Amino acid sequence: MLACPGASFTHAGQHDTPSNRGGLISSETRINDRIRVPEVRLVGPNGEQVGIVRIEDALRLAQESDLDLVEVAPQAKPPVCKLMDYGKYKYESAQKARESRRNQQQTVIKEQKLRPKIDPHDYETKKGHVSRFLGQGHKVKVTIMFRGREQSRPELGFRLLQRLAEDVSERGFIESNPKQDGRNMIMVLAPHKTGKGSKSKANAS
Repeated sequence: MLACPGASFTHAGQHDTPSNRGGLISSETRINDRIRVPEVRLVGPNGEQVGIVRIEDALRLAQESDLDLVEVAPQAKPPVCKLMDYGKYKYESAQKARESRRNQQQTVIKEQKLRPKIDPHDYETKKGHVSRFLGQGHKVKVTIMFRGREQSRPELGFRLLQRLAEDVSERGFIESNPKQDGRNMIMVLAPHKTGKGSKSKANAS
């Protein structure tokens, strides 16, 4: 029998309470000998409906197929179980979870630092970086670094940030207006979302 490690110390009634059932991907997912009900609604390895069968028959089919019997819908009456390779199932589930987290974190903040009296060539280079980052879907934190007497001329940094925002307005808009942060002035640009370009550009003006 394809018993799950640790099944010997599982109490028979412990997993029948709603608080212990958990979701499909859970440490509480019951497989093989840990499924302790008289009968289950069985689903084959390819998704075919086998029907309601005794738990003994379901376990026998799992063993004959060299697969695991996995409880996928514990709240159903009777519970729904599927014949599958549980190791592969957990691996694919973990892959999907990682992909989901990656998609949620795909918008990252890049940073570009400028000086108030930046020369034209350097400005064009920095502008190109900002435009590329926005085009890739990233937010960009633009920092103006003031040194010495420059700190008494914050308007230079403000005008430079406004100019940059206008120059890259086709790619992004001002999400966070320029603000002083110690010796620096910071502005955050965000990429346009599909279908919202006109609204975003209005915010940048």
